[in-house]
Amino acid sequence: MDFSHSATAADYLGRVSDFVRTEIEPVEPEYHRALHASADPWTVLPVIGELKAKAQDQGLWNLFLPDTERGAGLSNVEYAPLAEQMGRSFIAPEVFNCNAPDTGNMEVLLQYGSPEQQEQWLAPLLRGEIRSAFCMTEPAVASSDATNMAATAVVKSDEIVINGRKWWSTGVGHPNCKFVIFMGLTDPEADRHRRHSMVLVPIDTEGVKVERMLSVFGHRDEPYGHGEVSFTDVRVPLSNVIAGPGRGFEIAQGRLGPGRIHHCMRLIGLAERSLGLACARASQREAFGKPLANLGGNRERIAKARIAINQARLLVLHTAWLLDTEGLAGARSEVSQIKVAVPNMALEVIDMAIQLHGAAGLSEDFPLAAAYSGARSLRLADGPDEVHMGLVARHELAAYKNG
Repeated sequence: MDFSHSATAADYLGRVSDFVRTEIEPVEPEYHRALHASADPWTVLPVIGELKAKAQDQGLWNLFLPDTERGAGLSNVEYAPLAEQMGRSFIAPEVFNCNAPDTGNMEVLLQYGSPEQQEQWLAPLLRGEIRSAFCMTEPAVASSDATNMAATAVVKSDEIVINGRKWWSTGVGHPNCKFVIFMGLTDPEADRHRRHSMVLVPIDTEGVKVERMLSVFGHRDEPYGHGEVSFTDVRVPLSNVIAGPGRGFEIAQGRLGPGRIHHCMRLIGLAERSLGLACARASQREAFGKPLANLGGNRERIAKARIAINQARLLVLHTAWLLDTEGLAGARSEVSQIKVAVPNMALEVIDMAIQLHGAAGLSEDFPLAAAYSGARSLRLADGPDEVHMGLVARHELAAYKNG
């Protein structure tokens, strides 16, 4: 294993880091103030378009895609440090057209989409002209098991008819969200991994209704948001099914490997930013005649945070290397390991930073409360800890199955 940056990756890393530091971080505080003060926070402020245009002009666009024609052609190991830099900012992923769930949806369309689907939906996503959402999780069933999904997508002649309710559909609140990928039950009698289908559904199709936008610890994540969406006798052409009926579970599993690398590396960037804020606060603030860094066990807490971040980063890079060299089949345990380890690490680091900031850490004056909300959400998104630890344990115990 060699985690040193290739010349191409090093060039991208330097340019992305510089762009985040000089173009995004200086305007982000005012961006959030303006968005939250707006009468309609579900809008795209002009600064986002300006930053996206600059990023695209500099070739910092679709960096997550390993496809050399449509993206930067980087491996998972090469892209990982770029995702970490983007994770330092709440808006950077969209600025570089590398934000979830669009990244996962683009990967699905690139790998499984028909030429017509790619022309209609993938091309404008790649250009950053539209946004999308992913409708999988349901309020009525335990959605950590993808085969549980009960909302239906039934083939009727040359159409597919969709009924059901989804929630935590990230991105559905964005004003430029034009379609969702819907996972529904097509054949309840088939093998449990061949029962479901993924369908492209334009958001303005009759019968699609965003019932409400959900909050996480009071944060609504505008303008992207997490919505509860109902589908009532929604009819779309059969050609909107991705890769054909019954392949939903297969697509869902293939979608999650690189996506979890992206999530975890962005979260490491957020942990790094939180640690930086903690160190600045501990060095500049005094109590009882001493800098906060010299009170209690704060030096040890800072040291442990540094160690934990570095450990997590190496685990994610190792997983990225396995995905590059062996594919998802050779990295399933490691993908689950990072999904448990990184959000838990980030929560500890962010919590420590909040504590050093005192009451200010709970306010909107610092990004820590929103960071904590995001990190806590990720312990459930793409599967809760318990599911991933079950997979890791099953992998470990497999060698001992004969006693």
